[in-house]
Amino acid sequence: MENLEPQKMGELIMEGILTHGPNLLLTLVTLFGGLWLINRLIAFTAKRLENSRVEVTLSRFLLSLASVGLKALLFVSVASMVGVETTSFIAVLGAAGLAVGLALQGSLSNFAGGVLILFFKPFKVGDVIEAAGFVGKVDSIQIFSTILKTGDNRKIIVPNGVLSNNSIVNINAEPTRRVDLLFGIGYGDDIAKAKAVLEDLVAKNDKVLKDPAHLIVVSALGDSSVNFTVRLWVNTADYWDVFFGMTEAVKLRFDQEGISIPFPQRDVHLYKAD
Repeated sequence: MENLEPQKMGELIMEGILTHGPNLLLTLVTLFGGLWLINRLIAFTAKRLENSRVEVTLSRFLLSLASVGLKALLFVSVASMVGVETTSFIAVLGAAGLAVGLALQGSLSNFAGGVLILFFKPFKVGDVIEAAGFVGKVDSIQIFSTILKTGDNRKIIVPNGVLSNNSIVNINAEPTRRVDLLFGIGYGDDIAKAKAVLEDLVAKNDKVLKDPAHLIVVSALGDSSVNFTVRLWVNTADYWDVFFGMTEAVKLRFDQEGISIPFPQRDVHLYKAD
């Protein structure tokens, strides 16, 4: 009987190898072959995204998400090949994912907004935008938020969900902008003279573009002034230089030419009681 024990043990081992060996070998080949294939696919996709100039942040995130998702599917497949019941396992993962999703609704909204911003590119780093009640230069675009730098050097962190669900004004998206200026003169002043002065100042400003042509018109007869609207086209980078420069130049030139600039006044009448 003792001599039969090793023989039976060997038979059991051989039976196990013959029964489960092919399946085990197939499982190992599937596991390591799948990992190799996933890594090759991720590397190939990364190269294509780099060549297509996709935003680096979006590219890295998508590659990471794809890698985790594909590997999770691979491990579930391998587990089912070795006899592990995966139905309940997948159900648990689904329930956990739902619970996490409900707990992180705000963050997921910001995440989705970040993906949309990086994919559709309504603005890019370096653009000046007006959004969520703030105006600033885009310092960085992250997955959950966008960081703006204001003109007075404040850092504004705006959730991407807010940006993706509201209007955004991209101030310097175009190479040129129009400067709108308003100047008032007194009713007793010479309109033709004032217009000639404005034309001369515009002609002498090298930063004002010739095309499109500028516009100088009397736009309104106000309560105490005749108002001129001056519309000038400039390169976007020159907007504020022209805005402030023309405002100062018009005031100085009007003073030289004796053209008044009305301002609100209040008359106080005093009556002596009898």
